[in-house]
Amino acid sequence: MSYTFLQNYWWCLIALLGGLLVFLMFVQGANLHLVNRSLSDLQKRMVVNSTGRKWELAFTTLVTFGGAFFASFPLFYSTSFGGAYWVWMLLLITFVFQAVSYEFLHKKENLLGVKGFRTALVANGFLAPLIVGTAVGTFFTGSDFTVNKTAIMDMAAPVISTWGSSWRGLEALAQPHAVLLGLTLVGLTTILGAQYLINNIEDADLENKMRKTIKIAAVPFLVCFLAWAGILLCREGFAVDAAGTVSMEKFKYLHNLLQMPVVLGMLLVGVVLVLASIWTGGFTSSRKAIWAGGAGTVLVVMSVFFLAGFNGTAYYPSYADLQSSLTLANSSSSQFTLLVMSCVSLLIPFVLAYIVYAWRQMDKKMITEAEMKDSQIKY
Repeated sequence: MSYTFLQNYWWCLIALLGGLLVFLMFVQGANLHLVNRSLSDLQKRMVVNSTGRKWELAFTTLVTFGGAFFASFPLFYSTSFGGAYWVWMLLLITFVFQAVSYEFLHKKENLLGVKGFRTALVANGFLAPLIVGTAVGTFFTGSDFTVNKTAIMDMAAPVISTWGSSWRGLEALAQPHAVLLGLTLVGLTTILGAQYLINNIEDADLENKMRKTIKIAAVPFLVCFLAWAGILLCREGFAVDAAGTVSMEKFKYLHNLLQMPVVLGMLLVGVVLVLASIWTGGFTSSRKAIWAGGAGTVLVVMSVFFLAGFNGTAYYPSYADLQSSLTLANSSSSQFTLLVMSCVSLLIPFVLAYIVYAWRQMDKKMITEAEMKDSQIKY
């Protein structure tokens, strides 16, 4: 296995983990529906019990995603997680509040009350996809950092990456194109969450309300996605030549899409599947829309990562110093490290098989109103 092959292999795994993470954020999207005033208190409790059985999967995938980035592309990890730390701290805090909310939501005499903890779940439902989407959006807009690998020899301050803004990553919120991707993810997870609730809860009234929500949420989601995609294909991109020199190239991401037909195919199939899931979930009586939506989400997210990292492109560009931009070649671990980790990655199919098995066991029976009256109910 060549060094280049291993770098590409791990970028593919990271893209897959990113796709799975966005899909599993249907948990966040479903919790957003707790603000729906038309839902009864009992229906909201069914929503929390539905998402409460799956939230660990999303959080574990997030941790695995970060761990894979750290192990395979440590320079990205040290630059982004070490420089834009307010973004990642905010994301972590929202997940901490989510975990605490599930634990204490209906405990007697809890500190914040039921409404307070529901508000925390809603905040996580909005902020988590917004932050993740905006962070990925900076793969195309750039960030304010510089990299100086020779600084490792400076005993007084051996810091390779330096972040230029005192906002520590929050300046991405001033980049409309990056924020558009964040809003797109909020819309997508809202739709996926409604699709999952339809699939997991047996309540005709809630089902009708979720189908109505899908129809409403589809409009802003499609507007944000089309706007983001249109700007992406027309904007300049961060191209890398054979010598590793980074330069700006007009229509770079459009060129990437046309020069990588497999990625174009993945993107088109993914978009069709997501659109089909919106139609199925919003305009038919089927309960299976979540599976088409999930598969389409994974394909679209993977294609976005491929556009950012393949075909001679800097996946984490710097607008402060073009030559500090991170590429698969200049930010990866050693060939030996990547090779060893590649051997370990062969266990991934077994882990996925266990997740599928556990999922099926948890969802053998749909959540019902009668189940909520059980004194042993967890959430």
